[in-house]
Amino acid sequence: MPKENIHPKWFDETKVYYDGQLIMVVGSTKPELHVDIWSGNHPFYTGSQRIIDTEGRVERFLKKYNIENTPS
Repeated sequence: MPKENIHPKWFDETKVYYDGQLIMVVGSTKPELHVDIWSGNHPFYTGSQRIIDTEGRVERFLKKYNIENTPS
């Protein structure tokens, strides 16, 4: 005997907000979503990501494998 009413309600037009602004509409089990990070402000996607190297690990790795360190 299959169970009935086990799935949550689906909202086809869930509004996603970042910093009080509507950024997109998606499908979700919640009628509204508030996010802190999304692809529009994440350093990986915006190109502002930097490698933080306080102990010279990156330079040691590059030297060990004889890789030229050229900024892209």
